[in-house]
Amino acid sequence: MVNEIVLASKSGVRKKILEDNKIKCKVEPSNVDEESIKESLLREKASPEIISKNLAELKANKISQKRMGELVLGADSVIDLNGKIISKPVNRDEALVILNNLNGQTHHLISSVCISQNGSMVWNYSDKASLTMKQMREDELINYLAKISDEALYAYNVYQIEGEGRSLFSKIDGDMDTIMGLPIKKIKEYLNNYK
Repeated sequence: MVNEIVLASKSGVRKKILEDNKIKCKVEPSNVDEESIKESLLREKASPEIISKNLAELKANKISQKRMGELVLGADSVIDLNGKIISKPVNRDEALVILNNLNGQTHHLISSVCISQNGSMVWNYSDKASLTMKQMREDELINYLAKISDEALYAYNVYQIEGEGRSLFSKIDGDMDTIMGLPIKKIKEYLNNYK
């Protein structure tokens, strides 16, 4: 079994999930321009899942080209509301607009992971969870946002499911690790069987 990888992400939550599962990781963020890649893929009518997979692979491959011989994990999560991707907010006003769009609706959160070696993908996986947000008043949404730090708000697609964000939802179907951005069970399966 492999017990150390390179994580091509600056996500503290993803690093913690790996460490909680006894997988050591060196962090080297890929710094790919996610928004321009998303826009390009959307123009080509790519599905939210394809966009998530492509971003995870790009991140892993970019770092893998510099880390020859090592296994590099790239990951990406997207929110899919009726086939439309909801991007991370750039400010609190935009965060409120996003929450209003999700309000009372069911959306999907897709988390994709890719493991690359020597600059090429060797394995990938995507998982999807469904989340139904409660119908909430505007003042409740504003109060929720007031409790969230900037760091959490901009890193976790508006809701921090492992913290305050759990209170926004009436129903969650899916793996919590997937919702937090890393379907760890499948990653462990792959690493356990890696030759």
